[in-house]
Amino acid sequence: MQSAFLRNALILGMLSAVGPFAIDMYLPAFPAIAREYQVDVSGVQMSLMSFFLAVALCQSVYGPLSDRFGRKPPLYAGLGLFALASIGCSFAPNVETLIAFRFLQGVGSCAAMVIPRAIIRDLHTGHEAARLMATSMLVFSVSPILAPLAGSALTAFFSWRVIFWAIALIGLGGLAVVLFLLPETHKPDQGKGGIAQAFRTYGSLLRDRRFLGLTFIGGFSQASFFAYLAGSSVIFIQHFGMTPSAYSMIFASNAIAFIGSAQFNSTLMRRFGAERVVRIAISCFASLVTLLFVLTVSGVDNAFVLWGLLFVSFGCLGFIIPSTAVLALEEQGAVAGTASALMGTLQLGTGAVIIALVSALYDGTSISMVSAIFFCALVALALSFRTMKLRRVYP
Repeated sequence: MQSAFLRNALILGMLSAVGPFAIDMYLPAFPAIAREYQVDVSGVQMSLMSFFLAVALCQSVYGPLSDRFGRKPPLYAGLGLFALASIGCSFAPNVETLIAFRFLQGVGSCAAMVIPRAIIRDLHTGHEAARLMATSMLVFSVSPILAPLAGSALTAFFSWRVIFWAIALIGLGGLAVVLFLLPETHKPDQGKGGIAQAFRTYGSLLRDRRFLGLTFIGGFSQASFFAYLAGSSVIFIQHFGMTPSAYSMIFASNAIAFIGSAQFNSTLMRRFGAERVVRIAISCFASLVTLLFVLTVSGVDNAFVLWGLLFVSFGCLGFIIPSTAVLALEEQGAVAGTASALMGTLQLGTGAVIIALVSALYDGTSISMVSAIFFCALVALALSFRTMKLRRVYP
């Protein structure tokens, strides 16, 4: 039983890491890409935004398809498209073409981002679901730790275009994992209703205030990290003058804080209840980010102050994001794929908007990024006060 649990965690973690590798691996190359295309770095940041926008939009399709046809067929299609689009990115002659292929890359990768959550719900509920999600995240954590380091190494010795060939190979590896190692966890539902029934389910979920509240608590918390994704490479490399390798280490450390704290999440949920964990973690997150915002607007412009407070702040996200996902999907049962897709669409859509704002408002300092993180933390905190008053799942 334990070996099957660990096997599932390894497989789901590997699949979930495919999309983040496509995000994290090319972050250290932002300045190099901007130089080659002779564009402002905000143009390169739009390729990140287009990826997130595609993932947000297409999850609403993959979720219902996985409920109707099973979990594996949509994964085949998505990972195949992901690999082809990655090769397209490597040949992009200009930033506009790169943005377009990144959109297609996002269309493919979102299958591996939404369907593993539904598979977790197929296999477990409650604390066991949180435990499987946390263990999968431990495997998934290889992405934010190794991907920027690999990207900076490839950029140092080769063209940034080689990064996308490496990403294509990762996509093909994910395809092999689905083909040979992943069992089907959801029988195809060929009953009446099809996609139309899925959108009726969306309508029902959009009227569920608790589901929406939990989704956006996790969404704005996650969007704060997306703001960091959009702005951190330019701030640490160009503004603070760090090397791409040094930036990669800072990025990895903040990701480790998030992933590491998530490993304690299921234990705390079991002892104190998921809702209490969420309330306390969001309060700590908002307090730390508020301190960072006040220091930044007061003129404190120090790389280590920024890194240190973000390190502790992002540690709080490891308790917020998994807990809200488990709570939101807890009662969705047979429509877990559709619910997971809607959750992903709303959360990634929120993240895409925040990335666009950070890119548009970037002024050469950390103020736009920190302001976006501060805004996301306050919205998540306000939503937690409202949502936790609604119907409860855990006592």
